Amino acid sequence: MIAERPDVLPKVRDLPHKPGVYLFKDRFNRVIYVGKARDLHKRVSQYFHPSRQQRSDRKTQALLESIWDLEVHTVKSEPESLLLEGKLIKEYRPRYNISFRDDKRFLLVKVNLNDPFPRFQLSRIRKEDGSRYFGPFPHSGSLRKTLTLLRRKFHIRTCRPEIPGEIDYRHCLQHIIKNCSAPCVNKITRAGYLTQVKLACDFLDGASGEMLAEFKAEMEKAAERLDFERAAEIRNLLDDLRKTTQPTKRFARQFVTTVKPAEDMATLQEALGLAEPLRIIECFDISNISTTHKVASMVCFREGKPDRENYRRYRIKTVEGQDDFASMAEVVRRRYARVLNEGIRRPSLIVVDGGKGQLSSACHELEALGLSDLPIIGLAKEREEIFRPGQREPLVIDHSSGAIRLLQRIRDEAHRVANGYHQLLMKQRVNESILDDCPGVSENRKKLLLRHFGSIERLRQATVEEICAIDGVGPKLAETLVEFFAKLKRRGPQIEAEEAGLDESEPGQVTYQLKPADH
Repeated sequence: MIAERPDVLPKVRDLPHKPGVYLFKDRFNRVIYVGKARDLHKRVSQYFHPSRQQRSDRKTQALLESIWDLEVHTVKSEPESLLLEGKLIKEYRPRYNISFRDDKRFLLVKVNLNDPFPRFQLSRIRKEDGSRYFGPFPHSGSLRKTLTLLRRKFHIRTCRPEIPGEIDYRHCLQHIIKNCSAPCVNKITRAGYLTQVKLACDFLDGASGEMLAEFKAEMEKAAERLDFERAAEIRNLLDDLRKTTQPTKRFARQFVTTVKPAEDMATLQEALGLAEPLRIIECFDISNISTTHKVASMVCFREGKPDRENYRRYRIKTVEGQDDFASMAEVVRRRYARVLNEGIRRPSLIVVDGGKGQLSSACHELEALGLSDLPIIGLAKEREEIFRPGQREPLVIDHSSGAIRLLQRIRDEAHRVANGYHQLLMKQRVNESILDDCPGVSENRKKLLLRHFGSIERLRQATVEEICAIDGVGPKLAETLVEFFAKLKRRGPQIEAEEAGLDESEPGQVTYQLKPADH
């Protein structure tokens, strides 16, 4: 019996009038939505206003009906709330959030002062490479405009070579239009260039008051001479500068994190009754949206955190049709055969995305390889049930437990990588389709045809009437397509290789890879 939903209105009334982030939770204490607010009290109160509830769409109504509790984190500014919102969405992956659920991060600016002639670059990952980093910056558009202004103001080079020379100078116009000091041909000494770079660094650190005053004065002069377009342009530039050059330490401070890898691993180890600590966890997922490209992913978590260098992606080779069980068996067999052959360190726990069927297939392959002693579980999505070998009933862990949250993070990461790989191959297949050779088929029509029929094979078998039924495809083009495939059929049996964009001699070759895949 479901308990009565608690009243959250008293908590809403007590919320502060400050910027921050709010989290809505369901009856299992799972975070289902994360949002940011300039004023927490006003923003969260809007959700529970009777008129808002009546006018809201179905998604919002479903969200409101699922709220059993809420939690807030106050911050110092609205940009900081945006950064914290993205961080928490990536941690929880709430079902009602769409933005920030991928692995995309906020932009940083980096410069390596040890380079002969340093230049400013954009990055999304902070690495231990000796560079100095600024940010993260929540407003990417403002940052790019500010960076362009910074390069012009301090005459910083934008060319890509690590050490530009005479040849690069000949093909560059930046010095001619006085945007670059041209260190490549000794128009400025290295010491003088480094001085300019350090001034630019101070600018990004927030020492931009003098420049802001100059622009404000210029804006006022433009308004006095009735040049309102120029005044508006400078006003927008000032807004970009203020958003970007505020002290970055306000964004870099450590937020309260809800992820505690060590505690979550210990909780999971205890729940599963394992004797050894869970140092390495490997998780498998199958992306089997269609029979065109069946792929799988294996993600590795080390000490409770993603170990992206050891992620692997697979193209299913031996399975006909849509068969998740057989696909899981193939991937597990390929992965752990390689582990045995190359002496790779074995995982502390194997997780397969699915229920009894996927788990049984994986266990059969491990037993055949002599690895039946490796701990393995299956995680079913619907109720987050954990299936174990030899156990008829699934293990159900409290959804608020760190153990289940750790498994969810691992499973969701495997799902993201598998789906991303599937989409990459589908995009590659569209780009390299044999339809490129068919007269009258534009890029948009090619995508339309493949989206409707799902594969070249189905399109090839379609009649003129079936092709004409698609919006945007007329009878003439339909006849052209039918004649085109008829000619290909007479020409020879090379169609299958062309369809997949692969060389028939290497059916498992992958053009784009995270790391050398376990083929």
